[in-house]
Amino acid sequence: MAAPIEDYGIIGDLQTVGLVSRSGSIDWLCLPRFDSGACFAALLGDEENGNWRIAPASARREEPCTRRSYREGTLVLESVWETHEGTAKVIDFMPQRDRAPDVMRIVEGVRGRVAMTIELRLRFDYGRVVPWMRRTDGHRVAIAGPDSVWLRAEPQVPAYGKDFATHADFAVAEGERVAFVLTWHPSHERRPRLVDPFRALEQSCADWRAWSARCRYDGPWRDAVLRSLITLKALTYAPSGGIVAAATTSLPEEIRGVRNWDYRYCWLRDATLTLNVLVETGYLQEAYQWRDWLLRAVAGDPADLQIMYGLAGERRLPEQELDWLAGYEASLPVRIGNAAARQLQLDVYGEVLDSFFLARSFGLRDGPHAWAVQRALMDFLKSKWRDPDEGLWEVRGERRHFVHSKVMAWAAADRAVRTLEARPHLFGDVDFWRAMRGEVHREVCRRGFDPERNTFTQYYGSKELDAATLLIPQVGFLPVSDSRVVGTVEAVRRELDHGGFVRRYTLEDSSVDGLPGGEGAFLACSFWLADALHRIGRADEARLLFERLLGLCNDVGLLAEEWDPDAKRQLGNFPQAFSHIGLVNTALTLSGRGGAR
Repeated sequence: MAAPIEDYGIIGDLQTVGLVSRSGSIDWLCLPRFDSGACFAALLGDEENGNWRIAPASARREEPCTRRSYREGTLVLESVWETHEGTAKVIDFMPQRDRAPDVMRIVEGVRGRVAMTIELRLRFDYGRVVPWMRRTDGHRVAIAGPDSVWLRAEPQVPAYGKDFATHADFAVAEGERVAFVLTWHPSHERRPRLVDPFRALEQSCADWRAWSARCRYDGPWRDAVLRSLITLKALTYAPSGGIVAAATTSLPEEIRGVRNWDYRYCWLRDATLTLNVLVETGYLQEAYQWRDWLLRAVAGDPADLQIMYGLAGERRLPEQELDWLAGYEASLPVRIGNAAARQLQLDVYGEVLDSFFLARSFGLRDGPHAWAVQRALMDFLKSKWRDPDEGLWEVRGERRHFVHSKVMAWAAADRAVRTLEARPHLFGDVDFWRAMRGEVHREVCRRGFDPERNTFTQYYGSKELDAATLLIPQVGFLPVSDSRVVGTVEAVRRELDHGGFVRRYTLEDSSVDGLPGGEGAFLACSFWLADALHRIGRADEARLLFERLLGLCNDVGLLAEEWDPDAKRQLGNFPQAFSHIGLVNTALTLSGRGGAR
């Protein structure tokens, strides 16, 4: 059985990410991209679905290391093992690739002489395909179909095959180092050039530290903010600038439940918050790359706008179930692809317009084609905003008039109007958009507000609540001084409370999202509550909630999508960009650097 979600650290090369457990096992790795088939899939099954474990020979299979941490300012993970024989360290990292992805694991003797063991099970196509293994020039080579993996050790370590796995036993004394390098490449191509693992380690540390030195945030939570920024960078697909929502698929929102989705794609809902995080913390190059990815992804017929895209802007993300995987702690089904990509979510039009507006306000230049795309989106939205949709949370029930969707339609019109007011030389129907902005505002306040409880609701005519309404003051729909904003914050805090944190929405009516079962507290929404409390003047309560949320980070500063307050464990895909974006945004807000747009 896989480790608890919070037991994992990550390594990556800005094109994919591997999950490393405290017991020294890489249980998840997709090669060559985030969305490729996994060659290690024990995370969603068992070791027979692929893993790579390095640990002291005396350690039990699930025994955790003594301690672990990232080298400061890097994505280089160090796990220290203290045994009766002595102390050894395993250094895990992936250098930013030249052509082929490399996973490097350096075992270093610290004290005494420690016997170590290796178990490597390569299983291509999400743990389904056992490759053919052979020896070539001191390497062990695995080949199956389009995939080929080469494993070598420096200095060489004798290895042997047993039960469709590769094993090796060796020892390290104080000061000795043994490096293991696993390299993937297409099976029809020649082996890539060899990379010196020890030089690669030093170069990787230098690259990451140079990147981290650009961080402009110097507030009281700098360590947590920087770790979140490094995590967001690790979730970036460098060739395109797209940022995936998470590195995994099908980690459950409820143990043994069905809410298991593939998050290895790029969501538009994250666009504005991501852009704000990158610019405010000093990462203008990444902000440009994300903005340009966004512009490429949404280009085309506005009627075909999707809520998510592939790493390079791919539109076809067909969903299927992998019935040979047992699921994380028996949580089924295991899915790849995401059918929600074809949903109608009106809020994404507002997210896109808001993102481009924010980019311009930060001085990120754009060309005339960018405004042409935005104008086309508004031409579509002006007739569609009255329609029901699936909403921000990708419900699989019937379409409804979700309040957050309408608020973001208002935001789209507002940003279009304000753009033309600031840049009157641009072409656009400013009078119509201004009228639309007013009409949407009046309708939301009339149909999406419950005067008896003094709160905005999840959808028109409902009694249910939605944590997304916490964003109403942030997007500028109403000022924080408005009693309806304060009432909504209080109602969400009271009625969506889950162990002191926040659910996304009311779960009692399963017809809304069309799915059985429940889920944990949603961490991004809990950060939104901290933001909202700060905005309405309850700074002490906001800070207290934020610091409780920081306490949910695992030992190396990572967060999944959700938190189970009863079982005291993380839930959902990992690490979750939305959670880490929320962490940084809230730190900025509490430091006085966040305001209504």
